[in-house]
Amino acid sequence: MLPVGDLLLRPFRGDDLAAVWAAVQDPDTRRWNAAGTGSVDDVRSFLARRRDWSEGDHASWAVVDAADSLLGSVSLHSIDRVQAGAEIGYWTVPAARGRGVAPRAVDAACRWAFAVLPVDRVQLFHAVENEASGRVAAKAGFTLEGRLRRSFRYGDGLKHDELLWSRLSDDPVPDLSSRS
Repeated sequence: MLPVGDLLLRPFRGDDLAAVWAAVQDPDTRRWNAAGTGSVDDVRSFLARRRDWSEGDHASWAVVDAADSLLGSVSLHSIDRVQAGAEIGYWTVPAARGRGVAPRAVDAACRWAFAVLPVDRVQLFHAVENEASGRVAAKAGFTLEGRLRRSFRYGDGLKHDELLWSRLSDDPVPDLSSRS
């Protein structure tokens, strides 16, 4: 578990099923994070994968508040110990957006990765149209590196251009004291 001020990053549990299913009903979540959102069984499989860290290729957390209410998810994936790199993905429930939840969760996961795995580079990809993810990346201390043309098929079924961001282990730590 990773405490982050008034947030907690904790492993997913089986009893998160209803909250995750409710969260993935949001159209924006489905559009930008469609994997595993089609049915309750898909969400059950998603949770089982997120709970099983045994392969060493990912580390995933539920982002919750003090009352253990689900606010989102953050996951380091494509962990490559040879190249000392990983990718990060995240989503938040609509009620948590605009409160600084995603940048704080992403920052905490990066700090954990740099200290524990260790990795030297974390990459973040998002569709160009997903401007909120660009704001999260910037606030969480990532540097914009470039644009990948028609690089990924999102939940709307279309291939989108993506922006590539990175954060290195020796980059300045972001100041996330404001929650905007």
